[in-house]
Amino acid sequence: MNQTRTFLMFALLAVAYFLFLAWEKDYAPPPPTTASAVSAATPAADAGVPGAIPAASAPGSAATPTIAGDTAPAAPAAAQLITIETDVLKLSVDTRGGSLVHADLLAYPQAPRTHKAPNPPPTVLLTSDPERYSVAQNGLVSSSDAAPADQPNHLALFHSEKTAYALAAGQDELKVDLTWQDAAGLKVTKTYTFKRGSYVIGVSQRIDNGTAAPWQGNAYQQLLRVEPPKAGNWLANYTNPETRSFQGAAWYTGEKFEKLPFKDFAEPKDQLNAPIKGGWAAMLKLYFVTAWIPPADQTEQYVTQTINPDSAHPRYLIRTVGPALSVAPGQSLTSPSRLYVGPNKQGSMDAIAPGLDLTIDYGMFKVIAVPMHWVLSQFHAITKNWGVAIILLVLLIKGLSWKLTAIQYRSSARMRKLQPRVQALKERYGDDKQKMQMAMMELYKKEKVNPMGGCLPVLITLPVFYGLFFVLEYSLELRHAPFLWIPDLSAPDPFYILPIIYALVMLGRM
Repeated sequence: MNQTRTFLMFALLAVAYFLFLAWEKDYAPPPPTTASAVSAATPAADAGVPGAIPAASAPGSAATPTIAGDTAPAAPAAAQLITIETDVLKLSVDTRGGSLVHADLLAYPQAPRTHKAPNPPPTVLLTSDPERYSVAQNGLVSSSDAAPADQPNHLALFHSEKTAYALAAGQDELKVDLTWQDAAGLKVTKTYTFKRGSYVIGVSQRIDNGTAAPWQGNAYQQLLRVEPPKAGNWLANYTNPETRSFQGAAWYTGEKFEKLPFKDFAEPKDQLNAPIKGGWAAMLKLYFVTAWIPPADQTEQYVTQTINPDSAHPRYLIRTVGPALSVAPGQSLTSPSRLYVGPNKQGSMDAIAPGLDLTIDYGMFKVIAVPMHWVLSQFHAITKNWGVAIILLVLLIKGLSWKLTAIQYRSSARMRKLQPRVQALKERYGDDKQKMQMAMMELYKKEKVNPMGGCLPVLITLPVFYGLFFVLEYSLELRHAPFLWIPDLSAPDPFYILPIIYALVMLGRM
């Protein structure tokens, strides 16, 4: 009876706390508008970031290139935003460096579609908002002693023929050119190539050397991001899959998948500075990923860094620097790369680049989770509802583990039957633990009861249910998938009906 009262007390406290969270979400005052939030309307590079970022040596280069910082020494007002829209992406490219400073994923809304809000805004994966800053930059850096302001890096001012581009109906490919040229005759054309239905962006930098001297340098790509803001209380963060999931950089070495959370960027032992061939560099977010994918046959220097670590919003960087390039006078050379800005979808990532499917990180349970996701997808193909598919998957798992469950229940029943005799042994031997343990083992042996019989089946099935948890946690398909009164299967039950039902069932079994 005391256990029942204790359980009810904790259950009521939990329900009260969840109700308070719901009230706080609806009636909490809006946060005050900060100066940084107001300045986010200006998408050009801001002046609060240091003006120099030490670069890693590019493999095979004659000199260590210096890559400029994340702020433009020239007046940013001269830059403008170029809008690009395809059937799946809506992007903003800043002519200051030709950087991608905003990306909307048109097929993935921020919130579930409802009768009240049938057209919620799309998910934003890249943004120049200082509090959620996440951009993709690339450029060229010269091995000469030219000032960063005079190089075609991510701070140079490029030119575009138009301010808006769109993939027209019936058009399968869209190319957007941005050009830069110095007074000596060096010309760089940065071309973004988009294809219908694809989140992979082709990026090339063509160097036309119209000067009288050879041009030598390196191409580089980098991703910058700040740590996303969190909710005000720990439970809201814990129950929100967006905030409790991994946030940070990731890369693939051609053989191994590595991750670096934002909190470890400053640790010298964790920082990345290594040559990698056939890899990629990414910033991860639950369900979505941004990744630079250099040519697979090319060795590049991969680097991680923290920019302005003492600021309110330090920026975390992962960069790849390509091998040395040399362009003779009157000659041309093109440096290609690819950028992925899109969903982290099971079954399609590995076709984009080897190892990119590892960004769906099931960890040590991958061997269980991947086939489990396949079974879940097959159930969905039949039922057309992810909620029903989850129920069928759980029933299948319970059916396959029925024998183990039966063993567990039988063992537990035998142990309960022996409890009066075990209690009598405790009273008989008192503080003599050794004699009491020997008597209990003799009792178990005589009655043919294994005291571990109830635990062993649980330990065997535990990895399976951990695998199921990771499948439900990281499956993009469950995001905003409705089921009965639940509008989003990737989020907690908004009315806490399932936790209450579970609590009542557990109470009834006590």
